[in-house]
Amino acid sequence: MIKQRILKSAQVKQTISENTEFINRIKLIVNDIVTCYKNGGKVLFCGNGGSAADAQHLAAELSGRYYIDRPSLFAEAIHVNGSYVTAVANDYSFNEIYSRYIDGAGKPGDVLIAISTSGNSENIVNAINTAKEKEMITVALTGKTGGKIKDISDYLLNIPCTDTPIIQESHIMIGHIICELVESNIFPK
Repeated sequence: MIKQRILKSAQVKQTISENTEFINRIKLIVNDIVTCYKNGGKVLFCGNGGSAADAQHLAAELSGRYYIDRPSLFAEAIHVNGSYVTAVANDYSFNEIYSRYIDGAGKPGDVLIAISTSGNSENIVNAINTAKEKEMITVALTGKTGGKIKDISDYLLNIPCTDTPIIQESHIMIGHIICELVESNIFPK
């Protein structure tokens, strides 16, 4: 079973590596994030469950560092303020925890990276719609179908798989690639 899991994950990543259109989308996303930062913008992340953990992980790679000792880049996983999340979920709805924050913090040219294996989480759908209203650039990391967010995001990176853990493994791989390229473009050695 261990070998099968490793091989299945590797096969999905191999499929992604051979998809020129997918690779080109990553390059475009990196260019837009670099432009965002050069214009004084920020990158916000959102997700639920394991995807929230991935959002927090990737925000830390940008705001802390990836490979290079360099100045911080403004990146935040919206859910990290527990008081905010529980207040909005209680007073309004869990479906508004991300969209309400984006409504207050999002500016034109900022980037939202929304992570959802199904692509159907209502709070993620609402986040993307609000980001679009704020003229932010929206990136969706999803599973195979892309779900509801497939047609509303500027960029869709849908993993060609329906197995949630493998989708999440691929999301973190892609997120790491994006962080590395953003960092090396803004802070060339």
